[in-house]
Amino acid sequence: MNAAYTSKRKRKTLEDSYRHKGMRMKLVGELRKKGITDKAALAAIADIPRHFFLDKAFEEWAYKDVPFPIESNQTISQPYTVAFQTSLLNIEKGDKVLEIGTGSGYQACVLAHMGAKVYSIERQQKLYQITNQFLPRIGYGNIRLLLGDGYMGSQRFAPFDKILVTAGASYVPDALIQQLKVDGVLVIPVGDDIQKMLRITKVSEDEVKTENFGDFRFVPFLKGIN
Repeated sequence: MNAAYTSKRKRKTLEDSYRHKGMRMKLVGELRKKGITDKAALAAIADIPRHFFLDKAFEEWAYKDVPFPIESNQTISQPYTVAFQTSLLNIEKGDKVLEIGTGSGYQACVLAHMGAKVYSIERQQKLYQITNQFLPRIGYGNIRLLLGDGYMGSQRFAPFDKILVTAGASYVPDALIQQLKVDGVLVIPVGDDIQKMLRITKVSEDEVKTENFGDFRFVPFLKGIN
């Protein structure tokens, strides 16, 4: 499937039909059955045309609860995973959020739809360029995309209320903890083949609280810029 996916998301038109909206509502129903209760996250998933983030030839996959390959050997995360991670952040309107791993931009759009001020880092130059051009086309030009090493975070725009990592890390980067405000939250999957979904709350400048929310599987969180 990876070999067949070479899209740059250059659609002639961006059509969001009643059929697409119906498919989204069905997906939202599935997520509710799987235990997602965050109303704002579910509303974002109901409103955002996820098929825009895939090549038109693969748009039927947009509303299945599965991950799907995109450019640069990355994936657009499973909708359940997007909803689950988003719920753990407890997003409030006006939150300053750093996302590590822009990918297609879908997760960043979900956060922005919920009222967050989003900064998103991508290490793959090709993917960064594609997504940076694409998001304004669908009304999300307010998301600030950054090309950089996610392990380093973004000291320039810190501190953040929330930080979300969308790739499997081998450890929790100190830089991300340092860039959180006190009472800020970092959601990060940590592990090698299978990751533990951790929510880390910065209780004070020198103390954190860590919660474990079970096993997930992500593409690896890599260092540097490619």
